Amino acid sequence: MSNPLFSADPKAGYLAHAEEIRAAIDRVLASGYYILGPEVEAFEREFAAYHGIGLVVGVANGTEALELALRGVGVGAGDFVATVANTVTATVSAIEQIGARPVFVEIEADTMLMSAPALEAVLAAQGGRVKTVVPVHLYGQPAAMPAIVEIARRYGARVVEDCAQSHGAVIAGQKAGTWGDAAAYSFYPTKNVGALGDGGAVFTRDAAVAEKVRMLRQYGWRQRYVSEIPGRNSRLDEVQAAVLRVKLKHLDAENAVRRSRAGRYLHGLASAPLRLPAVARDAGPVWHQFTVRTPRRETLRAVLAERGIHCGVLYPVPIHRQPAYASPSLHLPETERACAEVLCLPVHPAVTDADVDRVCGEILCWAKS
Repeated sequence: MSNPLFSADPKAGYLAHAEEIRAAIDRVLASGYYILGPEVEAFEREFAAYHGIGLVVGVANGTEALELALRGVGVGAGDFVATVANTVTATVSAIEQIGARPVFVEIEADTMLMSAPALEAVLAAQGGRVKTVVPVHLYGQPAAMPAIVEIARRYGARVVEDCAQSHGAVIAGQKAGTWGDAAAYSFYPTKNVGALGDGGAVFTRDAAVAEKVRMLRQYGWRQRYVSEIPGRNSRLDEVQAAVLRVKLKHLDAENAVRRSRAGRYLHGLASAPLRLPAVARDAGPVWHQFTVRTPRRETLRAVLAERGIHCGVLYPVPIHRQPAYASPSLHLPETERACAEVLCLPVHPAVTDADVDRVCGEILCWAKS
């Protein structure tokens, strides 16, 4: 049997840049700075520059990045926050950690991203109670930000982008993360920019938001040991920041590899009885995942696993159907259908053209059986 393939391979991401990463870690170990030191400051500057203009605040992980971004734009206990339900639970966890209340918006049938018309319907129905909208740029596909931002502004809501899966994605010629009032990033090891542990960041063009997030990430301090506002401990450490500086340098090149592999899948699976990923007209996705859809997902998944091709399912149960957040009266048919059908094929930079051809061949063989 050929070497096994996985929908994510963080070890391969390390090995691709092992020498640079080891040198970066050695630099940190020798420096004597281990939390919120010069490596964090340098990464914050470099990641901000990658967006063109703005400010970045490094934090402990992506969930806390979203929580602190929401608090940074003024979300508090009891506020309503509109988002989607076909995302990872962390999105809603961040909202509820504040004491805010998630309001779920239906997705587009083709892209599986937040539907702008559905958002408008929710905001109108809520009568101005929704304080912030959180579009999720899922699978590396950017949401319809021009329409979402315009609708949110009309209803007096702020916008915080969930960019955990969209490092470098573009919509209408502008990077994801730069459309709203703030954006939250995860650097979990499987992300397009992945640390060797947890890590996260908040991006914003609003200096006041950035300053508040900086205070919130370390006990509400502006002056050390003096808490001006209630904060928490959510600090990015120096080792992870140094690793992220290495990974950031290679992001565009690795995203180009992902795009190449995705194009090969689209061509190779054109005749397969699958629903292939749709790309919005003005979108430049970064293919964090290559998602196909079929009502026979579990059958296909099992067949591929038998042949050493291990696919992910992001995400099998919509949040409003999970026990912790169940809303029995809420029906989101497109969301529920997507979660029942989606399957993520291997598309990370370590996947080769030959690997893609192998996956396509196995799927086409399965389709004939």
